[in-house]
Amino acid sequence: MAVLITKECIGCGACEPVCPFGAIRMQDGQAEIGEACTQCGACIDTCPVGAIKREEEAKQVTMDKTQYKDVWVYIEIAEGKPRNVGLELLGEGRKLADAMGQKLAAVIIGNNVEGVAKEAFAAGSDQVYLVEAPELARYSTDGYTATFTDLINTYKPSVILLGATNDGRDLGPRVACRVGTGLTADCTGLGIDEATGLIGWTRPAFGGNIMATILCPEHRPQMGTIRPSVFKRPIPDYTKTGEIIRVGSKVKAEDIRTKIIEVVKVSTASCNLEEAEIIVSGGRGMCSPENFSLIEDLADALGGAVGASRAAVDAGWKAHMHQVGQTGKTVGPKIYFACGISGAIQHMAGMSSSDIIIAINKDPEAPIFKVADYGIVGDVLEVLPLLTEEFRKIKAGR
Repeated sequence: MAVLITKECIGCGACEPVCPFGAIRMQDGQAEIGEACTQCGACIDTCPVGAIKREEEAKQVTMDKTQYKDVWVYIEIAEGKPRNVGLELLGEGRKLADAMGQKLAAVIIGNNVEGVAKEAFAAGSDQVYLVEAPELARYSTDGYTATFTDLINTYKPSVILLGATNDGRDLGPRVACRVGTGLTADCTGLGIDEATGLIGWTRPAFGGNIMATILCPEHRPQMGTIRPSVFKRPIPDYTKTGEIIRVGSKVKAEDIRTKIIEVVKVSTASCNLEEAEIIVSGGRGMCSPENFSLIEDLADALGGAVGASRAAVDAGWKAHMHQVGQTGKTVGPKIYFACGISGAIQHMAGMSSSDIIIAINKDPEAPIFKVADYGIVGDVLEVLPLLTEEFRKIKAGR
C-alpha cells in the first residue's frame, strides 16, 4: 500500500480523482489511502509535492538514521557460560566501534547470567545490556526474539553482530524482520567501507567461488551473522569494567509457544568443532569410512574433535556436523591435523586461521602443504597409528 507523508501533504486533492481503484479520499483537508491501494503509482506521479511514497520508499524517508549509534554483540550462553563466538565478535566489534567513534556493547539474555558480564568486559565491551528472567533461562525463538526486538526499539544500536550458529541463524533473521532491516548471513569478514562509512559485510557467494561485500545503506541497525572461529578471541583483561544496563523482561511464559521437554545430547566433544583447541580432520585420502577410526583414535588421544572435508562428508563417511570448510564450519583451533586432505580452496578457507596446521599426505605437491606449518609426506593410514601410539606414550608419561 502507498504511504502518505502527512507532514508534507498540502490537501490539494489532486490524488483523489486519479486513483483507478477509489482507494484515496479527502478527510479533514488531508488525503487518506485505504486498503484498496495496489501501489500502481498514479497518485505518486500526480502529487505536486511528493507527499505519497511507495511503502519501501516511505520507510527510507521516515527513518532517522542519526538516532542509531553503537555496536552491539549478542553473547550466546550455554550452560551458564558464554560461547566463544560471542567473545570473538567482541574483539572485532571493538575495532569497528573505535573506527566509528562509538561504544561497544554486549547483549546478554538469560537467567542468573550476570557473571557473564565480567567476560564481556574483559573482551573489550564498554557496556552490557542484561535481561534476566526465568522464562529466558533457555533459548527460545519467541522469547529471545521479543526481548531482542524490544532492546533494539528502545536503545537503537547502529550495528549488531551475531554468531552464525544454530541459535544465531534462528534469532538474527527474525529480529531483522521485526525491526524492518536487512541481515547479511554467514559472514567471514567485516570492515568499514571507506566511501560510505558503512559496515562492509563480506561473505562467500556463488558456491564460494567469489567473496561478496554487502552494505546496508538505508536501514538500521546494520545486522549480520558471522561464522565462529573466523576471528580470534581477544586476550581477556579482567581489570576492565563497564556499565551494566539492566532491562526488565516483558516476556511471559504464555508468550513462548514451544516448551523444552528434554535435552538429549547427541553430539559429544568429538564434534564440537567451534570450541575445540585440537581438531583432527580426515579427507578423501582416508579411502573408506572404516578408516576414520584412525582419525577418531588420534583425536581421542589428544582430547580433540573430529573433522572432515567435504569430499568425506559427501561420500557419507562422516555426518555434516563434522564438515570443515566454506560450506561447513569455520574453525580456528590451536592445532589442526589435515589427514589425507589435498587442500581445496574451500576447505582451506575454513581452517586457515588455525594456529598450527599439521598436514599428512602422500602427495608432496598437495596444496595443503603450502599452508601447513608441519608436513608429513606418507600414507596417512600408516602414519596415523604411529602418531597415536606416540602421543599416548607421552600422555602416559613414558
